[in-house]
Amino acid sequence: MAEVQKLLTGNGDERRTLVVVFLRGGADGLNLVAPLGDDGYYRARPRIAISKQEAVPLDGFYGLNPLLKPLEKVYKDGALAVIHAAGSEDDTRSHFEAQDLMEHGGIIGGGWLGRFLRAQGNVASGPLAAVALGKSIPECLRGAPGATVLQSLDDFSLGGERTDLTRALAKLYGLQTGVLAEAGRDTLAALDRVRRLRNTAYVPAHGADYARDDFSRGLREIARLIKARVGLQAVSVDLGGWDSHFSQSTLMNPLMTRLAKGLATFHQDLGADMRHTTVVVMTEFGRRVEENSAFGTDHGRGSVMFVMGGGIHGGRVLGKWPGLSREVLDGPGDLAVTTNYRNVLAPILQRHGADGRLDQVFPSFALEALPLYG
Repeated sequence: MAEVQKLLTGNGDERRTLVVVFLRGGADGLNLVAPLGDDGYYRARPRIAISKQEAVPLDGFYGLNPLLKPLEKVYKDGALAVIHAAGSEDDTRSHFEAQDLMEHGGIIGGGWLGRFLRAQGNVASGPLAAVALGKSIPECLRGAPGATVLQSLDDFSLGGERTDLTRALAKLYGLQTGVLAEAGRDTLAALDRVRRLRNTAYVPAHGADYARDDFSRGLREIARLIKARVGLQAVSVDLGGWDSHFSQSTLMNPLMTRLAKGLATFHQDLGADMRHTTVVVMTEFGRRVEENSAFGTDHGRGSVMFVMGGGIHGGRVLGKWPGLSREVLDGPGDLAVTTNYRNVLAPILQRHGADGRLDQVFPSFALEALPLYG
């Protein structure tokens, strides 16, 4: 097995995987993780706030939305950290511009995750080193040495078995030397490994039972690839639809249920493998503090991030709480950003192999890494 891994990625027993979950549409951090101890929260949201009785208590000040209760055990076990009042410096409140800036890691070409993979000069990237679950490459992976887009393992093939074709290609690449020949051999090895995976029914471990929605199915495929040791270093997966201008609970509640059940099941399935797997959940911006007349919230600034697994010191809500009194709100009435998302990503990338090259990942930004690991 180690020989297969070495062929696929050139990195031997390197097993760390970073999973980036993007909540597209501007998830409402104030109702995902409610500031129960701030009276301004209840004054601004008399109809849609999460009550202290409903919330899952975290630390005496914050509480999880009750629909996120499946994550309570992960939090209490120290494998989940919450970062509140997190976001970027973008103040346009435009989905497109805010997502673009965040995924690029600033006003710069390429994506921050792609630059991270390129910065690992001592790690050879194989065909499954970077994966995007979906139909297209997300901006964060632009510029990666190589990225594969798929919705399931069935997408990674030459179409059917095609044994004659693969034999011919193996013979061709076996006679060649150089980078192209090496990449061809690595890809064929990956195809063979994935073919064997497809022919074996996947049974999640530890009694984990994934839901049937697209997000959970995507996490199931990620877990399968991680356990198969195909050299998966980074993977991006979206959970979209958070733009809640009206009837917020109708829109957000199903998404929160999918998020919580998906992440909790993924954590349960991986078990000990979560020690070298980090999941980071982010969104382009939060929602306006004050509810609107349609039982919703408009575009805002600060939101929340979640970090799960990867050896973090979890069971904590990190980040400076700016308060919700009118004089400290940002712009037209938004939660201020006190933790830049790069400062959350920085210690994670360092642990996953950045090795002092974070200035290549986030150039022209003075990092103040959040103490996720202690």
